[in-house]
Amino acid sequence: MPETTQDLTTGPVWRALARLTGPMVIGILSVLSVGLADAYFLGQLGSAPLAAVGFIYPVTAAVTSLSIGLSAGANATVSQAIGAERDPNRIGLHAVGLGLALSLIVAGAMFAGYPWLFGLLGAQEDAAAEIALFMPWWCASFPFLVVQMQASALFRAHGSSVAPAVLMTLSAVVNIGFDPLLIFTAGMGTEGAALATFIARASATVLAIGYALHKGILVWCGQVTKNLWWSTKELFAVGGPAAFSNAINPAGMAAVTAAVATLGTEAVGGFGAATRVQQIALVPMLALSSGIGPVVGQNWGADRRDRAAQGLQAALAFCLAYGAAVGLALFVFAQPFAQVLTSGGAPAEYAALYMRIVGWSLFGYGFVVVTNAAMNARSKAAWSMVLSVSRTFALYLPLAWIGVSAFDFTGITLAAVTANVAAGAVGLLFAYKTGLLRPRRLGETFA
Repeated sequence: MPETTQDLTTGPVWRALARLTGPMVIGILSVLSVGLADAYFLGQLGSAPLAAVGFIYPVTAAVTSLSIGLSAGANATVSQAIGAERDPNRIGLHAVGLGLALSLIVAGAMFAGYPWLFGLLGAQEDAAAEIALFMPWWCASFPFLVVQMQASALFRAHGSSVAPAVLMTLSAVVNIGFDPLLIFTAGMGTEGAALATFIARASATVLAIGYALHKGILVWCGQVTKNLWWSTKELFAVGGPAAFSNAINPAGMAAVTAAVATLGTEAVGGFGAATRVQQIALVPMLALSSGIGPVVGQNWGADRRDRAAQGLQAALAFCLAYGAAVGLALFVFAQPFAQVLTSGGAPAEYAALYMRIVGWSLFGYGFVVVTNAAMNARSKAAWSMVLSVSRTFALYLPLAWIGVSAFDFTGITLAAVTANVAAGAVGLLFAYKTGLLRPRRLGETFA
């Protein structure tokens, strides 16, 4: 094993969880800050670029879920191999190669189909023109993102979250640094924001692969195609359902955006700004979901199921406490946040209303992402997929369309609250059923 590999099967579970989670807070915050920066800078150009961001974000987040799912597959397979003291090198190499191949296919399909897709979602002529400036560069940057995330997943599986966090932060700094230069100084507007993303992702990917090779996290093996089919099956057993699970929420957000679009462009701008603040608020819980995977994976592979359960219990307790704090903060500061991220007026009012109401339910969404990550790590990705599908298609989406018809924008917020809280409760039930909330005897088989 590389010297950088950390054994997560001994010592206090909370300490291992904190060590993995802490750096990822900074890394994920950095990544999400790019979306806020785009919304802020493009919002200065008028309502059309801001509305374009509102349409673009959920769609690109859904596509990006491919990389999140593949990285979940890499993390689960490699971390369990480490816990069971099997060689993880070939699996890691296959994970990066498969990620690159699939991302090229997806990027090509996205480039060919985005005009039709955004038209289907209700993007009007002014917003559609801005979207057409953004998407080609974003599609070109997507393969770089996938390869970078696969490399980061390998680091996390080996018990290190510092390198992924640093890479994410550097990428965000480059992106945000180039944003005003390309958007305003170069006069490229919305296209400049996308070009900044391309430059940042390409740079971070070169650094990620180089550092992974240097540290022995990514190792070139002889007969590189040996056991490729086995690796593919193992990676996709988790990665396939995990990608679908992660795509469900942003895909649902895209469909909800279509519901919001029935209220006009200003409502879309406010909704997009509010969901960006929401993503920032969710950062610690998203980081926790990155940390719980290696803890559960290594301990499950080592038959330390008691420690896997202890880790998830600690993570859920944090989500509950943090969720109460963030709900209060968003309730108090909703208006200032909304004013910063919009051009004021109606978009700011829509954004503030969303934050004041939905903020109180974010603990439930935290339950969902943490239990999903834990179930993925112990190769129960199908359970995660069912949870995500239920939250979005059985609750959020139908309630949003009913709500917007009956209560206008307030109905959108009530739908989000109901979906978050109900899905969080179901997540607890699923975690219990899969053995992650009740330590059992070693060797017992779970359904």
